[in-house]
Amino acid sequence: MQKAILESQTYGAANVVAAARWDQFVAAHPYAHLLQTSGWGQLKQQFGWREDGVALLDAQGQVRAGALLLLRGAAGLTIAYTPKGPLTDWSDRALTTELIAQMIETSRRRGAALLKIEPELPDTPTNRALLHSYGFQPSRQTIQPRSTTMIDIVGDEETILQRLKSKWRYNIRLAKRKEVVVREATPADLPAINALMQVTGTRDGFAVHSADYYTAAYHLLVPQHAVFLLAEYAGQPLAAIVVAAVGKTAWYLWGASSDRERNRMPNHALQWAGIQWARHRGATVYDFWGIPDDIGKVAMGLTHGDGSGTSVDDLPLDLEHTPAGELWGVYRFKQGFGGKVVRYVGAWDLPINRLGYQIYTVGLTVREKLLEIKQTISSRDAHTPASIAAHAAEPSSHTLQAIQTRSEWQTTLAALPNPHVLQSWE
Repeated sequence: MQKAILESQTYGAANVVAAARWDQFVAAHPYAHLLQTSGWGQLKQQFGWREDGVALLDAQGQVRAGALLLLRGAAGLTIAYTPKGPLTDWSDRALTTELIAQMIETSRRRGAALLKIEPELPDTPTNRALLHSYGFQPSRQTIQPRSTTMIDIVGDEETILQRLKSKWRYNIRLAKRKEVVVREATPADLPAINALMQVTGTRDGFAVHSADYYTAAYHLLVPQHAVFLLAEYAGQPLAAIVVAAVGKTAWYLWGASSDRERNRMPNHALQWAGIQWARHRGATVYDFWGIPDDIGKVAMGLTHGDGSGTSVDDLPLDLEHTPAGELWGVYRFKQGFGGKVVRYVGAWDLPINRLGYQIYTVGLTVREKLLEIKQTISSRDAHTPASIAAHAAEPSSHTLQAIQTRSEWQTTLAALPNPHVLQSWE
């Protein structure tokens, strides 16, 4: 018989022993994730979220299942959110039913209009049906990246290097020859790392956290769960990454680089150092965390949605003609480390207050419409009537060609501007 224990008694910041106990459970769980640790809850609590949680204990007092809950108010509504959770044995119906019931009760007591979960489950028909059976519905607001690349880091270093593409192996060794030094950062390095983050955000158009956020993350996650790595040349900081590990999985969380000495390949050296650190922590998988979801959709289609992932080498993508900007450039870098593309089931909502949930969905609709209008205006500016007319006046050089085989269509699809799994041969 499981017993529900609230956060303050289980893994809250106020009880260090209990926090360690919760983190021990997380690390041993098959779906272990950094975003379910007590340190992550404390980090989010410092930046606008409230932290709560639920744990189910057996008769011996051992944690059997649980979930970190983060709560935040917006536009008069409160949302309860479980990132990369809950942590349960999804095949145990009784256990999971009791856990979700306690999560709903805690969320209701906190005044939440809905409970949003984002479990670490592959996107498969079976898993979608499973979540539906517990009363959840697919959310229009996904928070964590749904698609990622993951590499196997089992074996010695030379074995792992051989799984990388040859150019990436060359660049890792080139960085060493060009005297790039990678070391673990100390608190004294945080101002330099924060400056690199801001440079990267401005240059590449990425949203970055504040200096206070990265500083807090350092003090809450290092060394128990994470490491900040800094690449330098002649004592000057060139780039930095943050890598975390819980259980058997490591994640590349954040990265930044300057505009200096890029030919010395500091980013390749940093990722290799991150992989080495993860291996020493006992991780067997290195998750690069975050690629364009269109790639994940294609990968899912190629494996018939069984959740096993698709090798990056098997994707029908022409990397020389992928779109510019956003995560596409990041993907071109990450895929060089090999591995497979995995797509997760994404965010799912369970309404608690029906009226509040309706207000929430209306708010999402308004936001989506405003984004659509913004994109339309941007597109209109980029395609003026004069430029369209000029293009239309050009003689067409297009011809029609019948495609007879799967391989021909894969090559053609990869060259199109927006390849989609629903246009795949399968």
